[in-house]
Amino acid sequence: MKLPPFRLERYFDRYEFDAPHLLCTSDCESMTVAELLALEPGAEDQLQRLWLGYTEAPGAPALREAIAGLYDNVGPEDILVHAGAEEAIFNLMNVVLEPDDHVVVHAPYYQSLGEVARGIGARVTPWRGDPDRGWALDLDRLADLVDATTRLVVVNLPHNPTGYLPGAAFLHGLVDLSRRHGFLVFSDEVYRGLELDPDDRLPAVADLEDRAISLGVMSKTYGLAGLRIGWIATRNAAVRDGLAAFKDYTSICNSAPSELLATVALRHAAAIAARNVAIVSENLDRLDGFFARHEDLFAWERPRAGSIAFPRWLAGDVEAFCADLVQRAGVLLLPGTLYDDRSGGFRIGFGRRDMPAALEHLEAYLARRR
Repeated sequence: MKLPPFRLERYFDRYEFDAPHLLCTSDCESMTVAELLALEPGAEDQLQRLWLGYTEAPGAPALREAIAGLYDNVGPEDILVHAGAEEAIFNLMNVVLEPDDHVVVHAPYYQSLGEVARGIGARVTPWRGDPDRGWALDLDRLADLVDATTRLVVVNLPHNPTGYLPGAAFLHGLVDLSRRHGFLVFSDEVYRGLELDPDDRLPAVADLEDRAISLGVMSKTYGLAGLRIGWIATRNAAVRDGLAAFKDYTSICNSAPSELLATVALRHAAAIAARNVAIVSENLDRLDGFFARHEDLFAWERPRAGSIAFPRWLAGDVEAFCADLVQRAGVLLLPGTLYDDRSGGFRIGFGRRDMPAALEHLEAYLARRR
């Protein structure tokens, strides 16, 4: 398999640890090991006594039980833990796809959701959201895109980078289409739990359909990217068994300290997520004010979930804007061209407490530019 450079990650490699003001981060506010351990009596002692040998390849039983608690119809036996979401995506594509299979991917998309399939030899068709309708997806359009060779339909809800979140009827309609046409649904749900209104939270597709596959991770909703813990949840035994065998060629098993810390975090998942939703909500209020002050330069639609959004730059080339901004003001935004989007959009992140300071520097840059 030959894969092209991951444009978004190469962009971050160039700027992320040099730019002083990151305004495009996709994760939420993190915490120290000490803060995490303080959530649970005895957790620090448990970490100190942890045996650093090999771990169970599917994931520690306690961790899989904690992950299963995030679902309604998924049990610990339906969980396979991976080294972050990226390994899970790579492995899943290699397990379920063959050359010449057809894959439909919710677009714009995080590059690996389509590129790994393309590297395997699959045909990849984007299913593009409509920027004039809040990046909404059209199920009738999907029905036109699928054919007899369609093996997989990939969705990302809440969506990276636009923040799009449909209603539950959409998800049920997608599952109905998968049953009629025979394709599998792979749902990237890494921002699930970051809904501003909990009533907007979608069911996990793995709960709705026993053939479907849900992706989760510790890095987004819970802000614990440094743990490098992600997972696949599915009641599809063939997929699950295939993933277990394929993982023998990738990470084999996971980091013991990371699994323990992730288990502690997930036993307090509601509290951690609530803290991050509060940060997101406060930062969105600030962004509402910012974009109202600069409505001649930006098109803005407040998202209902997630820690990222996709405003549009109205005053010229978005790549040139982002490049000038980071060079002159040290503020990093992600141009939408990194997602193969040509609408003028850029990714902005608002899940961290330091966002207001970065926004102030963006505002000062705009004042100088004017």
